Amino acid sequence: MKSHTTNRIKMPPGFWEGVRQLGIAAQDLALQARLPLTIITEPTVTTAQYFAIWQAYSDLIGETATAIIRLATVFDTALYPPSVLATYHARNYRDALSRMARYKKLCPPESLRIAEEGEICTIELEWLNAEVSGPPMLIGITLACLLELGRRGTGQPLMARFVEFTNSMGDVQILEAYFGCPVRIGAHCNRLTIDRRDLDRPFISYNEELLEILTPALDRSLDDLQSSLSITEKVKWIMKRSLATGRPDIQAVARELGMSDRTLQRRLTDEKTNFKQLLSEARHEQAREYLADLTLDIKEVAFLIGYEDQNSFYRAFRLWEGNTPTHWRNQYAGTNH
Repeated sequence: MKSHTTNRIKMPPGFWEGVRQLGIAAQDLALQARLPLTIITEPTVTTAQYFAIWQAYSDLIGETATAIIRLATVFDTALYPPSVLATYHARNYRDALSRMARYKKLCPPESLRIAEEGEICTIELEWLNAEVSGPPMLIGITLACLLELGRRGTGQPLMARFVEFTNSMGDVQILEAYFGCPVRIGAHCNRLTIDRRDLDRPFISYNEELLEILTPALDRSLDDLQSSLSITEKVKWIMKRSLATGRPDIQAVARELGMSDRTLQRRLTDEKTNFKQLLSEARHEQAREYLADLTLDIKEVAFLIGYEDQNSFYRAFRLWEGNTPTHWRNQYAGTNH
């Protein structure tokens, strides 16, 4: 089972400083994202807020490809959180990517899948909490930062073999000049392909003493995250991940948790809940999350949370909120929630 993630995302301190260096005031970004100005000082944000911030940056900065490269290269590594800082002081590029993938679990909403085969290494970006992907700007910067990690760590102008994006990223020629390889738009996944030999390149920034301090603390944080989860939280996370592919059943969820459906029922009863109730809560929570994304229409939201028709979704939402999805969305947008 993949690592569980919450709906709280840590904002790296370097983000607001980075956009300031690019001539964008934090207040303007928050206003563009329709978020309260207090979001600038909040240590964590929701997934919807996180995506809104990235979309606002994209809207304000202009040309997507240029904006991706400018922000990826302007970040000061000293301002990175410990989970990312550890990657810049790894032994080599392979160690750095491995740490990045591992500690990404502490900072949703995306995860990284790394595979080595033959002469290449692929790093694919996946979304943990939902079927909805993040803004193209966030996707582009994530892959650019992975190559930037290798360049800064090794001190070498590393080039990628191939880059794939599902969505438009602006001027492809600008991206190809940065990545040093062909860039494909309209692919089925977001993926960076690099030369496998580059993985063995040592990092000039390698700091064994610092890693001896950071690694145990980060590993404890991962362990604490796993051990702190109740069976209710685990079940709801599995449900949310699989809603769009059909209504999850207790047998499938129990199988993924490595237990029988009878044992799962007993565990849920011990936590004073049941499978049907959790499914309703998971749908409700995901409905609010999706409705906050104004790029999705109501039919898409209904499908993404497992309803075959829009009317069934409307009836369920009225029971949850005492309101229609459309009216709730209008209130959300109107109050800058």
